[in-house]
Amino acid sequence: MKGLYCKSAVSDAEPKFVIQETTLPDALINHQVRVQVKACGLSPLDLKLLSDVGDQRDLIPVGREVAGVILQVGPKVTSFHPEDEVVGILPLDAPCSGLCDIIDIDEHYLVQKPEKLSSVCVAAALRDGLCAYTALHTHARMAAGQTVLVMDGASPFGLMCVQLAGYHGAKVLTTSHSPDTHAFLEQLRPSVARVIPVYTGSDMLPLVLEETGGLGVDIVVDSGVRLQEENDRETDEDKLLPHKHDIISALGVGGHWVTSHQDLQLDPPDCRLLHLKSASISFLNPEVWTASSAQQGRYLPFFFHLYCVYSLQLISVCVFAPSYQSYCFPVLKQSPQTVPG
Repeated sequence: MKGLYCKSAVSDAEPKFVIQETTLPDALINHQVRVQVKACGLSPLDLKLLSDVGDQRDLIPVGREVAGVILQVGPKVTSFHPEDEVVGILPLDAPCSGLCDIIDIDEHYLVQKPEKLSSVCVAAALRDGLCAYTALHTHARMAAGQTVLVMDGASPFGLMCVQLAGYHGAKVLTTSHSPDTHAFLEQLRPSVARVIPVYTGSDMLPLVLEETGGLGVDIVVDSGVRLQEENDRETDEDKLLPHKHDIISALGVGGHWVTSHQDLQLDPPDCRLLHLKSASISFLNPEVWTASSAQQGRYLPFFFHLYCVYSLQLISVCVFAPSYQSYCFPVLKQSPQTVPG
């Protein structure tokens, strides 16, 4: 049985991806279940995070968001039975790749897959859906009637945030990075209150203040931040990112900023402005639920809300079934795509 692994880079060398033969034990122990993988999400690897948490393995498994069918259960498993369709996220220290045909996983990392959704759709939306739920509910404590500003609402993560906020009864503002994404966001249902076309050079801050009557928004969720003013070394994509001061200025009194920028630096004037507004900021780490032993399993109820309560438009970053092993290397090198299961 073959799986896809990343060979950790030595010094600054580019990491390499290899297909490695793996084997499973004959018998399952305690709460383990054996799952035949139908689809697996292919998300970026954060090798720096793995190093920070002490994972020094030479081969890092690739693909952790899985959907499949249970083949066999361990002696202490109580939640599932053979032939149950399940979905879940493999832990950071999982020994096997989610791209293997069959994997062994603890039952506490899995939930039942909703019948109305395919395995490919569920695996595609799992990571971004969990991140969006964490940002809006766990960090920002979103409530109905609040105003939410989502940066780059057409990205997989941004789209999940836009939909979750809309279904929860919030007023949603978002930015678009191209004419196509602008048109896509304007036709979403529930509808977005305003789509700001930053690709045209429009200044985000005055439009946000105009839409909110000068009061600012309750929640800002970013997908990257510019720490300095524009310079010649910035790429076109960097120029579309909001400046940190604009985000803070767009916050209302008591507002909350959820950022994905792990190297964010705030100057004293920025901190002063946050203090005057009694605003707060939190960092969104996509791996927080699986990196901490105290948090593992607590994210499982989110899956129910994501897939059963909300009828979300599931946008995949990259998903393919294990039988499409020949696609591994092209997928990792090319633009996001989906390979059906």
